[in-house]
Amino acid sequence: MTDSKYFSAVGGLPPQTQLLTSKAVFTTSYAVIPGTVMSDIVTSVLPHWEKTRAWILSRPLSGFAETFAQYIVEVMPGGGSSRPEPDIRASAAIFVVTGNLTIELEGKAHSLREGSFAYLPAGSKWTLRGEGDKACRFHWVRKAFKVVEGLDAPPAIFTHEDECVLDPMPDTEGRWATTRFIDPSDVRYDMHLNIVTFEPGAVIPFMETHIMEHGLYVLEGKAVYRLNQEWVEVEAGDYMWLRSFCPQACYAGGPGRFRYLLYKDVNRHADLW
Repeated sequence: MTDSKYFSAVGGLPPQTQLLTSKAVFTTSYAVIPGTVMSDIVTSVLPHWEKTRAWILSRPLSGFAETFAQYIVEVMPGGGSSRPEPDIRASAAIFVVTGNLTIELEGKAHSLREGSFAYLPAGSKWTLRGEGDKACRFHWVRKAFKVVEGLDAPPAIFTHEDECVLDPMPDTEGRWATTRFIDPSDVRYDMHLNIVTFEPGAVIPFMETHIMEHGLYVLEGKAVYRLNQEWVEVEAGDYMWLRSFCPQACYAGGPGRFRYLLYKDVNRHADLW
């Protein structure tokens, strides 16, 4: 399953000759989970899922990132779940990196393929089933939805990257751009899942420091990413997990495009304890 344009080659086990040196790190402000860490022995089997395994990349941790969990899920042909989400508060964002699946939401079936995106509102009734003769892999972000009095619940979204506009950042001549699956002006949604694309040589030209938590999964290419006080080399298959206010920047120094799937929490007041 390496022919996908989105990195999907997780699993397996390194040989006994593999060096133990790694860029895997967990700090008070960020974590880096290299693609090489995502072996068979760190998978989870989920209740009420059949022919399925998951790599749980992140989950809420007190004093760290607290708003979301992010999984890579592998569903074998015919596998899936009729009871996928155990928490009625949880909304879901799904992005397919290889294979085909069907999501049935409130009785209506939706076919998803490589590059498809789905947003499933909290409390909705949905099922998921792998299709075809090959395994399907997708990213699944789960977030406890923050209800706001006077705002309607957000509707479901089913779309594909090819149907979305690549939106360039100002003053970058298109070298840094974002594919937005959720309208950033729609305050009903309290999270975004975007694809960020850098052309070779493009940069984030300042140290971003902000309230949003991030999960960044590298879909394509390589770059040097600044996390707090360190520069870290990352490539397709690596995952970065950032708590609020962790300084960050990027230099896309590879020969090809650098692209990552980006989660962030948005459009809500900060909770007061």
